[in-house]
Amino acid sequence: MMLEWFLGYLALGALVGFFAGVLGIGGGAIMVPILVLMLDAQGLPREQVLHLAVGTSMSTILFTSLSSIRSHHHRGSVRWDIFRGMTPGIIAGGLAGSVVATLVPVSALAVAFALVIFFAATNILLDRKPHPARGLPGPIGLFGVGAGISAVSAVAAMGGAFISVPYMLWCNVAMLQAVGTAASLGFPIAVAGTFGYVYNGLQDHGLPALTLGYIYLPAMAGIVVTSMLVAPLGATAAHSLPTKWLMRIYAILLYVLAIRMLIKVW
Repeated sequence: MMLEWFLGYLALGALVGFFAGVLGIGGGAIMVPILVLMLDAQGLPREQVLHLAVGTSMSTILFTSLSSIRSHHHRGSVRWDIFRGMTPGIIAGGLAGSVVATLVPVSALAVAFALVIFFAATNILLDRKPHPARGLPGPIGLFGVGAGISAVSAVAAMGGAFISVPYMLWCNVAMLQAVGTAASLGFPIAVAGTFGYVYNGLQDHGLPALTLGYIYLPAMAGIVVTSMLVAPLGATAAHSLPTKWLMRIYAILLYVLAIRMLIKVW
């Protein structure tokens, strides 16, 4: 029976890895709801299933993002200046995200973020061009943007690409560079998130076997194996697809992610 579930995790990893390569997303928005169903069907404690699904998802992004980063870097589509500018803020925002979530009603945050994402997705879908003189902010601005992206990711349990890619497009960063850079930013987001879920899970002494904090190790292993193999294929596909089609795919995915976030909260 365990072998059948492991094969399921391998299939899930292939799906997530492809989308991580094509669109620079960590895959959590796809992975978490499926993992919840799989872990619950395996008989894991229902009150811990969501934490295990999110923690496991976050841990796999550590590996998936590295594979995706390598592929995009080889094609020159990672803006390392943006990565260096945002990463300190991402780490700070990730650590502060859980605090923000306790101070501000999650429902209010979800509505505000969903409206922003709907607006960004509509602009992308209609191919509205940003002002040609608009560029990225300075170091302080990039720190603040990184902190905001990471904090939102922690609150919404989603990867940061659904915010970072539209933001970079708004600042006149090319689509392929925005996708490649978003893939690189997924790594520090995953580092901060994984640390939190491992630490908090270790305080929960009622977890089932084969866990490290809130990470279910068999699921992590299966997903990581195929996601790292398939992510480069997704990155290759991203560079093969016409930019206009890639932007349309991303806009549709943004709508889906925003709606999913609202459903999850309400």
